[in-house]
Amino acid sequence: MNNIRILAIALSLFFCFTIVSTQGQQLEKEIEFSQHKFIPLYNLKKMGNTTIFQGNKQKKKYFEGWYFKMVSKDGSHIMSVIPGISLSKDGKDKHAFIQLIDGITAQTNYYSYPITDFSFSKKGFAIKIADNYFSKNKIILNLKDSISQISGKVEMFDLVDYKSNSFMNPGIMGWYRFVPFMQCYHGVISLTHSLKGELLVNNELFDFNKGNGYIEKDWGNSMPSAWIWMQSNNFTDSTSSFMLSIADIPWLGKSFTGFLGFFYHNNEIHRFATYRNSKLTLKIDDSNVVKIKIDNRKNSFIIEAISNNTGLLKAPDKGSMDRRIPESIDALIKITMTDQNDHVVFIDSTNIAGLEMVGDFKKLQGVVK
Repeated sequence: MNNIRILAIALSLFFCFTIVSTQGQQLEKEIEFSQHKFIPLYNLKKMGNTTIFQGNKQKKKYFEGWYFKMVSKDGSHIMSVIPGISLSKDGKDKHAFIQLIDGITAQTNYYSYPITDFSFSKKGFAIKIADNYFSKNKIILNLKDSISQISGKVEMFDLVDYKSNSFMNPGIMGWYRFVPFMQCYHGVISLTHSLKGELLVNNELFDFNKGNGYIEKDWGNSMPSAWIWMQSNNFTDSTSSFMLSIADIPWLGKSFTGFLGFFYHNNEIHRFATYRNSKLTLKIDDSNVVKIKIDNRKNSFIIEAISNNTGLLKAPDKGSMDRRIPESIDALIKITMTDQNDHVVFIDSTNIAGLEMVGDFKKLQGVVK
């Protein structure tokens, strides 16, 4: 009976996803990356909206990727999906990709596609890679290689946007977004949201109904030489969400340590960053335990993060996906938030968290302002 049930589920999902893949992936005002030349007013539009495709003028030494994290209601399935493009330094290797990491098994997969299979919407955030579709409202996967097969549709709703204060402050990087010659830029699309849908992963059903998700992105030519990144929106209070990135940032022949992040709680976004008069103190006890204190004008945050199982992801170096970085998405994060009178506002921990500790990250230790 179990085999019959599995077969029935597989067949129903197959027919459902076949219909979706042929009818539900048209992009509004679609542009094929390999063929477009000039898009009137698009460059102005993307300056004020970091969620949309930023690389429409790039020919080489460039990458752009979106990070979709999905967690099932009971935490039994955790999947991160990363679609993007890679353009090598000499411009000879141009391809689109979809990268996955299973947060339970740490298994990773990398699917490569000709750049001609990548297209984007000039209307809003929506991209297509072959028969795969990604937007802030849904993803559709139709992936297959010699060892794996993944298909399905997951929809996002009740999204909490990272609201920009103004056109000159479009997103989490603030005015740093407009600083030229930086290796990498960062954006947050959804602080937290609910999920609806399933994925069929090598004949195993991943049920994400009533689960929750998170979306961010990066673009530029290379990731930093060293960084620590952590994120979770799976606390006891299911509406809370946290992200922090600390990195060694090269600029004009020199480098500096910078940080940015947020804590979303009780419908309020607490922002902290190098450019926001925040102070961060970082201490690393050993290779996988990070202790952080952040002070801003209103609150203090004490964070402890411990890495767990890691999978190796591909990362960009001068546009090419030649670097290998470890990521744990079943790490432990504990957060304590206090007010100006040292009263505890929030305290909780979770072991459903993303954590990357890359390069010579120990040199990031100390006080950062």
